[in-house]
Amino acid sequence: MDKIIEPKVLKGFRDSLPEQEIRKKKMFRILEETFSSFGFVPIDTPALEYTDVLLGKGGGETDKQVYSFKDNGGRDVAMRFDLTVPLARFITANKSNIIFPFKRFHISKVWRGENTQRGRYREFYQCDFDIVGTDSPSADIEILIMMKTSLEKLGIIGFKIYFSNRGILNKFLEINNVKDKSVEILRIIDKLAKIGKEKTKGLLTELTGAEICNKILDFITPADSFDKTLNKLISLCNGDNAETERLKIIYKALRENEIENYFILDPTITRGLDYYTGLVFETFLEGNREMGSVLSGGRYNNLASLYTNEQIPGIGASIGIDRLIAALEESENKKPQNMCDCIVFNIDDELIGLLYKTAEEIRKQGISCEVYPESKKLNKQFAYAEKKNIPVGVIIGKDEKESGTITVKDLIARKNYEKIQIQDGIEKIASIIRETKN
Repeated sequence: MDKIIEPKVLKGFRDSLPEQEIRKKKMFRILEETFSSFGFVPIDTPALEYTDVLLGKGGGETDKQVYSFKDNGGRDVAMRFDLTVPLARFITANKSNIIFPFKRFHISKVWRGENTQRGRYREFYQCDFDIVGTDSPSADIEILIMMKTSLEKLGIIGFKIYFSNRGILNKFLEINNVKDKSVEILRIIDKLAKIGKEKTKGLLTELTGAEICNKILDFITPADSFDKTLNKLISLCNGDNAETERLKIIYKALRENEIENYFILDPTITRGLDYYTGLVFETFLEGNREMGSVLSGGRYNNLASLYTNEQIPGIGASIGIDRLIAALEESENKKPQNMCDCIVFNIDDELIGLLYKTAEEIRKQGISCEVYPESKKLNKQFAYAEKKNIPVGVIIGKDEKESGTITVKDLIARKNYEKIQIQDGIEKIASIIRETKN
């Protein structure tokens, strides 16, 4: 007998069971509808790219996390580690076929060979939405508003969006003559929440000296309101500049839309990747900040410079789908996922054609419906429906066939509605489903 192969999965990778996949696909549908309502359009890019294309603007720790190898043709290829760098390549390669400003969304898998932890895997979904081709404050505002709207549409409550501006920090570093060390400083600040203030202070002191370190720590310490924090940044930058004026425009729009309470100006938000040039942001769930940011991004006006001499500004955000799902699964609002809305039970194989005809009539009304494939005892069929969290069932026997009726069974409330006309029955099915989803 041949040796049995162990059905093991690579570390950092995982299977997705039906209930998990249903939750995920539902999220995708909600997000796609939300993005489309703002005028965004979908794109896709290959999972594999040339290594030099992906790593040209990564740098540092990102390079170490990329899955790269030689393909059968001897080419150096790599699996995309995010959806932003492939976007820059996509824009440059297809700009003659794109209408600018270009508003896109992309939901797909990415791969990073990083250490696994709760809510973080080596293969995971990202959901990106970007506005490319304009450096206007309006684009910044729209991305922030869509971030807030998307999370609300997903039913997320208790979130805050923390934002800052890399341009202001760069101006401050320039004034203090450490602009040449900005990349290292940004990455140290980006780790503040993970390593704590003392370790951050030690790393900054080693890099810049004690005096400059203390100035940087003062700069990134927020005050207790947007206005006080911004005034502090303006003072430390020797007065207003284009980026502080831009923050004023953005926050004024948030106030006029009465959503400013969702947003907090926090200078510790820097984002670790090199390509961000302006507004940057991260989103945390209240009471679960250790999970990390579930929605983050920023402005990247020079990202496409690797592929073209033409400057193509952009701003975008990325939702970590798997991390967000992990957080939701821990919340009190978690509900079992319906694997189907309705099931037609099979009590007589001779009626199988009628069962499928009835199921199709139910589906025509936008209700998902399956037929149990075998004529077994009803208690076994009920157990099957319970395991799949199906809220309503239909029974058709010889009496129902002769009278042209169906019996509808509310599987949650355990109530029967016997021998009702099929259209009335479908209305009852829809009513039961609505009640279970409220």
